[in-house]
Amino acid sequence: MDIDAPLPLLGGLSPARFMQRHWQRKPLLVRGAIPGIAPLLDRDAIRALAARDDVESRIVEHGEADAWKLRRGPFGPRGLPAFSRPRWTVLLQGLDLHLDTAHALLRQFRFIPDARLDDVMVSHATDGGGVGPHFDSYDVFLLQVQGQRRWRWGRQRDLQLREDVPLKILERFEPEHEAVLEPGDMLYLPPRYAHDGVAEGECQTCSIGFRAPARAELARELLQRIADHAEDDEPRLYADAGQPALARSAQVPAALQAFAVDAVRRALDEPGALEQSLGETLTEPKANVVFTGGRAPRRGQGIVLDRRTRMLYDDRHVFVNGESWRAGGADARLMRKLADDRGLSAADLARASDDARELLASWCEAGWAHGGGER
Repeated sequence: MDIDAPLPLLGGLSPARFMQRHWQRKPLLVRGAIPGIAPLLDRDAIRALAARDDVESRIVEHGEADAWKLRRGPFGPRGLPAFSRPRWTVLLQGLDLHLDTAHALLRQFRFIPDARLDDVMVSHATDGGGVGPHFDSYDVFLLQVQGQRRWRWGRQRDLQLREDVPLKILERFEPEHEAVLEPGDMLYLPPRYAHDGVAEGECQTCSIGFRAPARAELARELLQRIADHAEDDEPRLYADAGQPALARSAQVPAALQAFAVDAVRRALDEPGALEQSLGETLTEPKANVVFTGGRAPRRGQGIVLDRRTRMLYDDRHVFVNGESWRAGGADARLMRKLADDRGLSAADLARASDDARELLASWCEAGWAHGGGER
């Protein structure tokens, strides 16, 4: 992608200019971001996906006297209200894992690091439907794909939530801007911008969301992975031959405290340990992702990554679906191309080493990638 070329998706801004001006700074309303866009799902497809165990689905209903109801799926054949009934919304999370069209939509935002891309959620609402005024802790692009939705948004200081509803709805919503989005229009909002979208007639909106790991949660995951890797080394047990007898035996020995500090420091100081664990964490598939085994590509074929596969790299490693490999030289360049392009041509594969081809074949057999034609 040419990050300096203007993009209609960004209202004529280049990706570089958008990231400088707007990303995590200020909203952007784009008219005609994707002209002629069609809904990702029709009613039958919505019902079918909402009934699946591997799709996170929710129904939000806005009743009388500003009452709200939340139900979580999966929903049976009669689980969804009638589409003629007003003021309800069905939310389908992670559609990029299940639909090629949703995955292709997510790829249009790859001027942002893949490590931050999360998923595509579809919100399909009947007239008056919405999820109430709220704020997100992450960046979001709100793309209208069917019908109209009226959005109000603003950067307010008071983020107190109502305690009488099962949703994270703001107690006092103070919008600063308002616009009705038509199909193809898009609104970008940075984290913690309050917003409320209400359907005007039946409508469908795609939310392109981004991951923002919490510091404490990320630290727990990284430390656990670093500890798991450290277990592969020859264990060194605590020894205290010089330990004197204690009159107060419940006191933790200072030498044991020092041993613990040294153990953590040595694990963190291991070259590449933190970077390796971070890459594995960022590519770990979601809990509901299941890959179906396949076969190695035939001679003359290229490969494409499965849409559910997460692949990243750093200067030393390649990361795929929570696992890591050391990579260098020509094979490392090939793997980075695969991660960036999401595929390799047959000519690319012909230049790979035997070890690299064997590894790629094992990924295809695991269902992480698939043999394809020339790209």
